[in-house]
Amino acid sequence: MTRSRSTVNVIGWKEYVEFVEWPLRRVKAKIDTGARTSALDVLSYELRESATGITAVLRLALEPKHPERIAEVETKVLRMVIVRNSSGLGEQRPVVETVLRLGKVTKRVRLTVTNRSSMRFRMILGRRALQGDFVVDVAKKYLLGRAK
Repeated sequence: MTRSRSTVNVIGWKEYVEFVEWPLRRVKAKIDTGARTSALDVLSYELRESATGITAVLRLALEPKHPERIAEVETKVLRMVIVRNSSGLGEQRPVVETVLRLGKVTKRVRLTVTNRSSMRFRMILGRRALQGDFVVDVAKKYLLGRAK
């Protein structure tokens, strides 16, 4: 994590996120202080067991407007969790870790992966990912700039 202790970054209720270790750039994220964890949209994922633990092969849409552009990323699964949606329905999801860049802040975050194709945002950025680095102005959006 790169930041000054006295610096707090003000962000809007939606911003663009870059995945430093993965081929995802300019992912539109809803900043959701009501969600504890973050979630990323994947087309699908496959869990694989090995001597070193469980990994997930994530199938990612690189650009929502071009569904034929797909990348696969293999990453370590930290654990499996049950996530309850706003209707109370539970879904088992893998928890993975990666490096995100949001504005000038680069930090390692944990997130769950799931198919969010029916949702408006490919990513939800929850409280744990924001903690200590950001304050959200819910009346604003794209305070860090629009994607190019």
